[in-house]
Amino acid sequence: MYAIVEIAGQQFKVSKDQKVYVHRLEGKEGDAVTFAKVLLLDDSGNITLGAPAIEGASVEAKVLQHLKGDKVIVFKKKRRKGYKVKNGHRQSLTQISITGITAPGAKKKASKKAETETAE
Repeated sequence: MYAIVEIAGQQFKVSKDQKVYVHRLEGKEGDAVTFAKVLLLDDSGNITLGAPAIEGASVEAKVLQHLKGDKVIVFKKKRRKGYKVKNGHRQSLTQISITGITAPGAKKKASKKAETETAE
């Protein structure tokens, strides 16, 4: 099962237990985040396409760490004028781990504790 989800203005193809680097998200390390803008959902060949998003579908993730990306050099020059400017930029990123993908109409699994209480 995989989904195409929009996170911080960018689209990512994600599946369960995948680690993804996205633009910096609010929240502390260890927090759980939910993304509701699921654009496409594939459940073993059964494809659901949103227009633009699928209502009721969501992707759950856990924030692993906040970090900075590699330095990108920005160099500007105007020929014959002696104008040269060199800058560097490091993008703020967040590493997340996808913990689950919920399809619309799917029931959440009951915890083991709740299952044992109903069995008694």
